[in-house]
Amino acid sequence: MNAATVSSVQGPAGRIALHSWGPATGTPVLMAHSIMASSMMWERQGALLAAQGMRAIAIDTRGHGQSDAGSAPYSMDDLVADTVAVMDALKIERAHYIGLSLGGMSGFGLGIAHGKRLLSMMLCDARADAPAPFAAVWDDRIATARSSGAAALAAATCERWFGREFLERHPDVAARFIETIGATSTEGFIGCAQAIQGLNYLSDVTKIAVPVTLVVGAKDVPLPDAMRDLQNRIPGARLEVIADAGHLPNIDQPDAFDAVMLRHFGLASA
Repeated sequence: MNAATVSSVQGPAGRIALHSWGPATGTPVLMAHSIMASSMMWERQGALLAAQGMRAIAIDTRGHGQSDAGSAPYSMDDLVADTVAVMDALKIERAHYIGLSLGGMSGFGLGIAHGKRLLSMMLCDARADAPAPFAAVWDDRIATARSSGAAALAAATCERWFGREFLERHPDVAARFIETIGATSTEGFIGCAQAIQGLNYLSDVTKIAVPVTLVVGAKDVPLPDAMRDLQNRIPGARLEVIADAGHLPNIDQPDAFDAVMLRHFGLASA
């Protein structure tokens, strides 16, 4: 697998780290990860897009990976502004966008407010609102991070994302994600968790006017139902449900995810 080129640009809250694959002249594809992950989760897909001649650019969300945190709290619009700052710094007029979980949530805001900067969107395992029961679960996680750091959330988060059986069968994946979660800054996690609690794009997703593929792992309950609702709201959106996949289908069912991604770009038959 081709190694990424690591660089950075200045964003509203500090330095934003970028991991890129493929030719500088290729059509740009921006990639945004889940909370407590980093660009490491896009390595396989970045290399695959590069092999197709595209320019894949995975963004470390503020306070994650190698990006500066800035001061919490953040809003989801702040995370949208970070993506726009990357595009402006790299002089990218329009790009495709792939976002998963937190990256998908901010992606809805990007599509609503900056659709003219986008060629298409692939939004994965994400919702566009934060109903009270969903928002409330983040309170305990924020409290744990404040008292013990993000590393204290690592084991439970991995089990929630992948399931115990998958982690036992893939100890290398478990070890890498536990390390990545543990390296997340407390400020970055808390800020992004608070942005999730304020997520409020659902009523405006009808304004998204670029081609959209929604992707969700079949086992990522309750997101399949939430994303079916989003499919009905976003004009022309397609929904792909990946069998036997959890919250990060690009990791636990990579072949199926890659096939969906290539179909999205018209690079493979349906």
